[in-house]
Amino acid sequence: MASFATAEACDTNAALLASGDVRVLQPIFQMYGQRRAFSGPIVTLKVFEDNVIVRELLETKGEGRILVIDGGGSMRCALLGGNMGQLAQNMGWAGVVVNGCIRDVDEINGCDIGVRALASHPQKSNKRGIGEKHVPINVGGTFIYEGEWLYADSDGILVSKTELSI
Repeated sequence: MASFATAEACDTNAALLASGDVRVLQPIFQMYGQRRAFSGPIVTLKVFEDNVIVRELLETKGEGRILVIDGGGSMRCALLGGNMGQLAQNMGWAGVVVNGCIRDVDEINGCDIGVRALASHPQKSNKRGIGEKHVPINVGGTFIYEGEWLYADSDGILVSKTELSI
């Protein structure tokens, strides 16, 4: 993944950007975790201030995939913490993108995964188990579908309908 650059991908895939087959997420995410660059197929999740299903998905084999969580942009609690960051690493997830907040930043920064989130927040989420797995989501004005590919580095985040050549 280190050789893949999102800026270069944008330059070499102008036609895919124009058609919408490659989309650039708004630059609203903070970088966490040890992996500054990561990529993989997307698993989608839609929740609001409730992280029970986040844990359920991270308990499954990641196989290099990326969990993209539409948390509704809530800034009132965290959807991912240090224990779940370690779980994601242990289960083989490449990364987690949260349209919401995380907590236990120092612990997550010690994990060998890539994490992007809007901010950190010390309060934990609700535990009702409400949410939807494997559904189309909208993050920052961009629709994201299960099975698409995500590429993240220090310049930003791309979502592609298909795997891009590195």
